[in-house]
Amino acid sequence: MIQLHFSPSSAAMAPHFLLRELDLPHELVRVDVAGGEHRREPYLQLNPNGQIPVLVDGDLVLHQTAAILLHLSDQAGRLLPAVGTRERALAYQWLIWLTNTLQPALINYFYPERWDAERPAQIKAQAEAKVLAMLQQLDDQLARHGQPWLLGPEFTAVDCMAFTLCRWTRNFAGKKARDFAHIGPYLQRVLERPALQKVFEVEGLAAPFC
Repeated sequence: MIQLHFSPSSAAMAPHFLLRELDLPHELVRVDVAGGEHRREPYLQLNPNGQIPVLVDGDLVLHQTAAILLHLSDQAGRLLPAVGTRERALAYQWLIWLTNTLQPALINYFYPERWDAERPAQIKAQAEAKVLAMLQQLDDQLARHGQPWLLGPEFTAVDCMAFTLCRWTRNFAGKKARDFAHIGPYLQRVLERPALQKVFEVEGLAAPFC
């Protein structure tokens, strides 16, 4: 049985969403982040970085959200383009961009004191501006191909990650992901998926959902 170690509304939402899209049997193991469980043993045996999520699949222990998404899709043979295709290369590009470029900027926004304890407000404002510039890239991608999903006509694992990170902007003081001309309708399409509705129900999340 696949186990997903998660915390509600964290980056673990992306693999949780994908597990339900793929209809893979799994067990959710909730990690008490507020209580610091992710920074203590035995969680650190699973992920020495103390980060959420972790996937346990048999004797495989896997962290890093992008790696988990790729593994699950490859195991199921669904929700990613075929290996070796142009479409697969673009899937790698966008998934890595989301996790290595957009997500760190969002982390800077939520935890500015990690980078400069003396100027948290300034760091937060800079991070917000950076996030909005990156969201414009996402909006431009959707506008460019005019298709319903991030990579084109087919929903993929990349959409699970894109929604998760866009959702993190829902309480920004200014512009939010949903306010962009093409991201807004895109997020509404993702919200209509039954798998995501089940994620919200199971994780106990309330509106606003994005």
